[in-house]
Amino acid sequence: MRYIVDLNGNREELDVDGESVSIGGHTVLARVDEVEGTPVRLVTIGSQVHRVVVRRGASRGAYTLWVDGFRFEGEALDERTRAIRDITAETSKSTGPAALVAPMPGLIVRVSVAPGDAVQAGQGLVVMEAMKMENELRAPAAGKVKNVLVEPGKAVEKGTVLVDFE
Repeated sequence: MRYIVDLNGNREELDVDGESVSIGGHTVLARVDEVEGTPVRLVTIGSQVHRVVVRRGASRGAYTLWVDGFRFEGEALDERTRAIRDITAETSKSTGPAALVAPMPGLIVRVSVAPGDAVQAGQGLVVMEAMKMENELRAPAAGKVKNVLVEPGKAVEKGTVLVDFE
Protein backbone atom coordinates (compact mmCIF):
# COMPACT_ATOMS: atom_id res chain seq x y z
CA MET A 1 0.00 0.00 0.00
CA ARG A 2 1.24 3.50 -0.81
CA TYR A 3 1.35 6.20 1.88
CA ILE A 4 2.14 9.89 1.55
CA VAL A 5 4.05 11.07 4.62
CA ASP A 6 4.63 14.72 5.53
CA LEU A 7 7.28 15.03 8.23
CA ASN A 8 8.49 18.45 9.40
CA GLY A 9 7.64 20.00 6.02
CA ASN A 10 9.10 17.23 3.82
CA ARG A 11 6.82 14.99 1.76
CA GLU A 12 7.76 11.40 0.89
CA GLU A 13 5.95 8.52 -0.76
CA LEU A 14 6.33 5.12 0.89
CA ASP A 15 5.29 1.77 -0.50
CA VAL A 16 4.62 -0.72 2.29
CA ASP A 17 4.56 -4.39 1.32
CA GLY A 18 4.51 -6.88 4.18
CA GLU A 19 7.78 -6.38 6.04
CA SER A 20 9.49 -4.17 3.47
CA VAL A 21 9.23 -0.44 2.80
CA SER A 22 10.28 1.33 -0.41
CA ILE A 23 11.18 5.00 -0.33
CA GLY A 24 12.92 6.92 -3.08
CA GLY A 25 13.73 3.75 -5.02
CA HIS A 26 15.35 2.02 -2.02
CA THR A 27 13.73 -0.97 -0.35
CA VAL A 28 14.51 -1.94 3.25
CA LEU A 29 13.14 -4.47 5.69
CA ALA A 30 11.05 -2.68 8.30
CA ARG A 31 8.73 -3.66 11.10
CA VAL A 32 6.74 -1.89 13.84
CA ASP A 33 6.01 -3.62 17.13
CA GLU A 34 3.73 -2.15 19.80
CA VAL A 35 4.70 -2.16 23.46
CA GLU A 36 1.33 -3.15 24.92
CA GLY A 37 -0.42 -0.57 27.08
CA THR A 38 1.94 2.27 26.12
CA PRO A 39 2.31 4.77 23.28
CA VAL A 40 5.76 3.25 22.59
CA ARG A 41 6.52 1.48 19.32
CA LEU A 42 9.71 -0.38 18.48
CA VAL A 43 10.56 0.39 14.88
CA THR A 44 13.06 -1.94 13.24
CA ILE A 45 14.66 -0.69 10.01
CA GLY A 46 17.16 -3.18 8.65
CA SER A 47 19.23 -4.09 11.72
CA GLN A 48 18.57 -0.86 13.66
CA VAL A 49 15.87 -0.64 16.34
CA HIS A 50 14.38 2.71 17.37
CA ARG A 51 12.13 3.48 20.32
CA VAL A 52 9.35 5.77 19.08
CA VAL A 53 6.67 7.40 21.24
CA VAL A 54 3.54 8.10 19.21
CA ARG A 55 0.69 10.50 20.01
CA ARG A 56 -2.25 10.93 17.66
CA GLY A 57 -2.95 14.47 16.48
CA ALA A 58 -6.24 16.32 16.15
CA SER A 59 -6.93 15.25 12.56
CA ARG A 60 -6.89 11.94 10.75
CA GLY A 61 -3.36 10.78 9.99
CA ALA A 62 -1.69 13.46 12.15
CA TYR A 63 0.89 12.34 14.69
CA THR A 64 3.54 13.70 17.04
CA LEU A 65 6.53 11.37 17.21
CA TRP A 66 9.45 11.31 19.61
CA VAL A 67 12.31 9.33 18.05
CA ASP A 68 15.48 8.85 20.08
CA GLY A 69 14.75 12.06 22.00
CA PHE A 70 13.81 14.22 18.98
CA ARG A 71 10.26 15.47 18.35
CA PHE A 72 8.65 15.35 14.90
CA GLU A 73 5.23 16.52 13.68
CA GLY A 74 3.92 14.35 10.87
CA GLU A 75 0.99 13.20 8.84
CA ALA A 76 0.68 9.81 7.15
CA LEU A 77 -2.21 9.19 4.76
CA ASP A 78 -2.92 6.60 2.11
CA GLU A 79 -2.63 8.07 -1.40
CA ARG A 80 -6.40 8.27 -1.97
CA THR A 81 -7.05 10.21 1.26
CA ARG A 82 -4.03 12.47 0.58
CA ALA A 83 -5.34 13.27 -2.94
CA ILE A 84 -8.81 14.10 -1.60
CA ARG A 85 -7.34 16.34 1.12
CA ASP A 86 -5.09 18.14 -1.40
CA ILE A 87 -8.01 18.77 -3.79
CA THR A 88 -10.21 19.98 -0.93
CA ALA A 89 -7.48 22.33 0.33
CA GLU A 90 -6.98 23.78 -3.17
CA THR A 91 -10.66 24.55 -3.67
CA SER A 92 -11.21 25.96 -0.18
CA LYS A 93 -8.38 28.48 -0.23
CA SER A 94 -9.45 31.92 0.85
CA THR A 95 -9.52 34.55 -1.87
CA GLY A 96 -8.68 37.28 0.62
CA PRO A 97 -9.97 38.83 3.82
CA ALA A 98 -13.70 38.49 4.34
CA ALA A 99 -15.73 41.65 3.91
CA LEU A 100 -17.27 43.26 6.98
CA VAL A 101 -21.05 42.73 6.83
CA ALA A 102 -23.89 44.01 8.99
CA PRO A 103 -24.82 41.29 11.50
CA MET A 104 -28.32 42.79 11.92
CA PRO A 105 -30.44 45.67 10.59
CA GLY A 106 -29.41 49.02 12.02
CA LEU A 107 -28.20 52.59 11.57
CA ILE A 108 -24.56 53.45 10.87
CA VAL A 109 -23.36 55.84 13.60
CA ARG A 110 -19.62 56.12 12.87
CA VAL A 111 -17.08 54.88 10.29
CA SER A 112 -13.48 54.81 11.56
CA VAL A 113 -11.63 53.82 8.37
CA ALA A 114 -11.17 55.03 4.81
CA PRO A 115 -10.06 53.31 1.59
CA GLY A 116 -6.34 52.56 1.68
CA ASP A 117 -6.14 52.26 5.48
CA ALA A 118 -4.23 49.28 6.89
CA VAL A 119 -6.16 47.56 9.68
CA GLN A 120 -5.30 44.93 12.27
CA ALA A 121 -7.47 41.98 13.21
CA GLY A 122 -9.97 43.10 15.83
CA GLN A 123 -9.62 46.81 15.08
CA GLY A 124 -12.89 48.77 15.31
CA LEU A 125 -14.14 49.80 11.84
CA VAL A 126 -17.81 50.74 12.02
CA VAL A 127 -20.21 51.57 14.84
CA MET A 128 -23.85 50.79 14.19
CA GLU A 129 -26.95 51.25 16.31
CA ALA A 130 -29.39 48.38 16.53
CA MET A 131 -32.17 47.91 19.08
CA LYS A 132 -31.12 51.17 20.85
CA MET A 133 -27.59 49.84 21.44
CA GLU A 134 -24.33 50.85 19.74
CA ASN A 135 -22.27 47.94 18.42
CA GLU A 136 -18.69 48.33 17.30
CA LEU A 137 -17.94 46.06 14.33
CA ARG A 138 -14.32 44.94 14.15
CA ALA A 139 -11.98 43.79 11.39
CA PRO A 140 -12.17 39.99 10.92
CA ALA A 141 -8.48 39.88 9.89
CA ALA A 142 -5.54 42.15 9.16
CA GLY A 143 -5.68 43.76 5.73
CA LYS A 144 -6.06 46.92 3.70
CA VAL A 145 -9.40 48.66 3.24
CA LYS A 146 -10.48 48.60 -0.41
CA ASN A 147 -13.90 50.30 -0.17
CA VAL A 148 -16.10 51.75 2.54
CA LEU A 149 -19.66 51.22 1.33
CA VAL A 150 -21.56 53.05 4.10
CA GLU A 151 -21.59 56.44 5.77
CA PRO A 152 -22.94 57.74 9.09
CA GLY A 153 -26.71 58.08 9.12
CA LYS A 154 -27.32 55.30 6.58
CA ALA A 155 -29.75 52.51 7.50
CA VAL A 156 -28.60 49.02 6.53
CA GLU A 157 -30.16 45.56 6.41
CA LYS A 158 -28.67 42.39 7.82
CA GLY A 159 -25.95 41.04 5.49
CA THR A 160 -25.19 44.41 3.85
CA VAL A 161 -21.48 44.69 2.98
CA LEU A 162 -20.07 47.63 4.94
CA VAL A 163 -16.32 47.46 4.24
CA ASP A 164 -14.39 45.56 1.53
CA PHE A 165 -10.74 44.53 1.88
CA GLU A 166 -7.97 44.00 -0.69
